[in-house]
Amino acid sequence: MPKLTITAESRKVLGKKVKKMRAEGVLPANLFGKDIKSHSLQLLEKDFRKLFKEAGETTVVEVKVKDKIYPALIHSVQKHPVTGKTLHVDFHKVNLKEKITANVPLKLIGESPAEKSGVGLILQTINEIEVESLPTDIPTQIEIDATKLAEVGQTIHVKNLKIDRDKVDVKNDPEDVVVSVQIAEMKEEPVEKEAPSPEDVEATAEKDKDEETEGGEKPIEDKSSSRAQAEGKESTDESKGDQDSSEKK
Repeated sequence: MPKLTITAESRKVLGKKVKKMRAEGVLPANLFGKDIKSHSLQLLEKDFRKLFKEAGETTVVEVKVKDKIYPALIHSVQKHPVTGKTLHVDFHKVNLKEKITANVPLKLIGESPAEKSGVGLILQTINEIEVESLPTDIPTQIEIDATKLAEVGQTIHVKNLKIDRDKVDVKNDPEDVVVSVQIAEMKEEPVEKEAPSPEDVEATAEKDKDEETEGGEKPIEDKSSSRAQAEGKESTDESKGDQDSSEKK
């Protein structure tokens, strides 16, 4: 793999003034290490974006400042929480002859037959492992072949990962489960209700009508009968009045 190099300059702009610098496409950075004094640097944001895509945080890069070259790892990348744009980066200068520790990402490759057939789901419980090695021996990433996961209950442990253990010392527990195949949950299909037939709709309507009638609706008053009763009462009263007059005479 060819060496990855980025050119940087000493930075004099500090504090809140770096905001204007970022707007011009210049990224503030810092270089630190065990045997050097911390340096405030600046570099082109587009150059760093390309470098970080290839190197990640586990590949040694060369930071060139004037006539000096520093072997370093990209230690910390600060990003904007909304836009995702890089705001600041730290480079950790390393001694190529001394072992260091680093976190190496784990990546699933391929499609699991168990997941493809629907009988199982792949559950990855560890996304990175801690290793110790010389800076140039740190793996960029560790790949896990998912095509071999065909049955529910299968697991891959840290001890099963393909690593050159003569050069790389893994700090995680060898028995830690990295990936497992879990039983796929069966979702209950919703039961569709049958639409009522025309006969059922008619029967329901008749039933509702009968219930309304039995419920004690006020009967309609026969106005002609009431009128006749009133007239009969008036006639009786008049006859009684004539009789009384005759007796007085």
